[in-house]
Amino acid sequence: MRTAWPDDWISMSDSRRYEHQPVLLAEVLDLLITESGGLYLDATLGLGGHSEAILRAISAQSKLMGLDMDPEALIQAEQRLAPYSGRFRAVRANFRTLGQILEREKFFPLAGALLDLGVSSLQFDKPERGFSFQHEGPLDMRMSPDNPLTADAIVNRWPQEQIALLLKEYGEEPAAQRIAKAIVERRRQESFKTTTDLAQMIEKLAPRGKIHPATRTFQALRIAVNAELENLTRALEDLARFMQHGGRMGVITFHSLEDRIVKRMFASFVEQGVCRYVDKKGEAVAPSEEEVESNPRARSAKLRVVEKL
Repeated sequence: MRTAWPDDWISMSDSRRYEHQPVLLAEVLDLLITESGGLYLDATLGLGGHSEAILRAISAQSKLMGLDMDPEALIQAEQRLAPYSGRFRAVRANFRTLGQILEREKFFPLAGALLDLGVSSLQFDKPERGFSFQHEGPLDMRMSPDNPLTADAIVNRWPQEQIALLLKEYGEEPAAQRIAKAIVERRRQESFKTTTDLAQMIEKLAPRGKIHPATRTFQALRIAVNAELENLTRALEDLARFMQHGGRMGVITFHSLEDRIVKRMFASFVEQGVCRYVDKKGEAVAPSEEEVESNPRARSAKLRVVEKL
């Protein structure tokens, strides 16, 4: 079942403006930009925080393309980056298709490319989008309205075994079997309607610890709905082909599943002689204590960067 989008999902009458604090910004600028000219790609444009900083740092002759599949994010990013209209363009697309887009637009070879895999403030803080259990909203979690799969469909229709596997693989949830069983038993009596409805049921199964008991379940649902891990693998494979010699690509991850994929693929690029580690060891860059204090959402962020040979 495809959940209808709220009427104001991409409404310009929405007075809220979602301030995005880009994570690891100084590190991205330091490690990603090796020349002030050339073509740059922000494959996860979001609200445009990283793109704005990159455009400020590179020359007036250089250009940047931003990709995002969220039409509402694109509206706000384009407003934010309007002063750079001659050097910036936004494309509504999933980064899994970035190879096709770069080829179609002849926007290569790239001097730099960035993927920030975090959920944007707009998506996370807007209850209507259904990404957070902190606010009541529909069980949606789609980053694109074109996506036919929702969290509602998974929770209320998928078999118990499939839900358990999803929670274990995508959420690394130790109580996956217990939560999946409870979900199925509860929906036999009444379907889950909202994010808080699901979160409250999970909270009854486990006491609160350092993180909310529903955190891993919501992560798993979001990853599954948006095919995040499959899209990441494909995007990195394509991206390596479109980098110029000496061009750098960086990825910011926020959980171990993403980071393992990036680490493995970057190691493969290095072993094949396609890329080299920027720091020679391939270690991830973490945010400073000061950044985590000012922006708690940065606490789990990791940045990895490689350079095309």
